[in-house]
Amino acid sequence: MARRKAYHQAATLLRLLFAGLIPTAAPLLETMPAHAATPATVGGRFSLAAPNGTIVTDKSFRGKWMLVFFGYTFCPDTCPTTLGQIAVALDLLGPEAKRVQPIFITVDPERDTPKVMGEYTEEIDKRIVGLSGTPEQIAAISQAYGVYSEWHRTGPGRDDYLIDHSTYIYIMSPEGKFVRGVSADTPGDAIAAILRHLMTEARNRG
Repeated sequence: MARRKAYHQAATLLRLLFAGLIPTAAPLLETMPAHAATPATVGGRFSLAAPNGTIVTDKSFRGKWMLVFFGYTFCPDTCPTTLGQIAVALDLLGPEAKRVQPIFITVDPERDTPKVMGEYTEEIDKRIVGLSGTPEQIAAISQAYGVYSEWHRTGPGRDDYLIDHSTYIYIMSPEGKFVRGVSADTPGDAIAAILRHLMTEARNRG
């Protein structure tokens, strides 16, 4: 129960952050447990399994802008739609897409094996890397990003459940630092425009 409350608080804070309302979130910051994600600590180290069986870490993607999205392959609408828009953004970026690495992390490790994740993302866009892990690993990375997820049983069968989960795209800098969040319903052209702006800013800073 305490962990669920922490996830709810983190998710609420992130909604405020992404909406540009972070000054009003100070009281929430004061009451949030020390282990919950805050704007200054969104993201962190991880070690997860790639579809080819190799173990990748956050450092595997240094030097690229990461688009991190959490979901699951049985997701009926939000996940495939969001990943499809990320694929559109990559197409619109043209050559600059090589500087971007989209990452899809499952919140359903029981069903989403590395092989399943690989087959799923390949159907949408081969440039998207699907990552899975043990329930403990997924819980840890979810906490680091302030991701909320909750199962809802839909029938008596083993796979008869859906998962409510956070629907943000986390943009991480080439140094692995959280830059900003984007709502999952953001169209591909807007995602591409945001990334171009961030890349230009980074170049101008030298």
